[in-house]
Amino acid sequence: MKIETFYDNRTYTLTYVVFDPETKDAIVIDPVLDYEPASSHIWTESVEVVLNFLKEKQLHLRMILETHAHADHLSGSQILKKHYPEAQLAIGERITTVQRTFKQIFDLPEDFPTDGRQFDLLLKDRESVNVGSLSFDVIFTPGHTPACASYKFGDAVFTGDALFMPDMGTGRCDFPAGSAQDLYHSIHERLYNLPDETRIFVGHDYQPGGRPLAYESTVAEQKASNVQLPNERDEATFVEFRTKRDKTLAAPKLLFQSVQVNVDAGKLPSPHPNKIRYLKIPVNVFRPEDGGDLELQDV
Repeated sequence: MKIETFYDNRTYTLTYVVFDPETKDAIVIDPVLDYEPASSHIWTESVEVVLNFLKEKQLHLRMILETHAHADHLSGSQILKKHYPEAQLAIGERITTVQRTFKQIFDLPEDFPTDGRQFDLLLKDRESVNVGSLSFDVIFTPGHTPACASYKFGDAVFTGDALFMPDMGTGRCDFPAGSAQDLYHSIHERLYNLPDETRIFVGHDYQPGGRPLAYESTVAEQKASNVQLPNERDEATFVEFRTKRDKTLAAPKLLFQSVQVNVDAGKLPSPHPNKIRYLKIPVNVFRPEDGGDLELQDV
């Protein structure tokens, strides 16, 4: 098994290709579709780099894995499926919780499914999955969202937004149905209980202090030096820290655009009769202190 890494510096996202160089079977984890919010322009540069790698190596894409419904980038999964229609798109089965939550927030059509049928495969916690000559274990790691899952291939685990590099810490937990308590238990009881030599591949790297890109650590390194959750830190201390810090963070700039696309398995909204697609941007939905809906004269 080999791992190829791709970094999108616009959203600080890591996309991974896990592949068997002998059988050519491959799995892509967390592909990115490029989006610029000011002009609402979408393009495919990031996912095309992955596609070019698959084609150059003559790999057979068998599956596309999403670690969760991302709030900082649109998924490139549907672009991959256009080129590899036989590839299955898979996500943790708790995506249905996120779909129900955001169906209400975005006032999605009554017939918008919230049973996960948009995805080809809903994965269960602790499930072992065989994909051609590749295999992985599913480890639910909720907290950042209720539907986050990590995927363990041999000695390598892909943690999405649960764990970042040790000098970055952990994912935020202030999105709807997120939970700092859940994240503490996900990391302490699921990830830190893996063998110390297990390699951890993170979902983002924000290069703090301008350091070079980094995306791989080990369980031992995380337990010893994660700045937000070293192994000895107790739950109450972490939850207090994480909650206070999250209150200081601005919302991801692509939050609304990303989530409404990603809960629909990376599909863009259907065109209106004028042949234009539209994304919804709710107002003050995460600012209850503003009193919810505002009259125009109050703005």
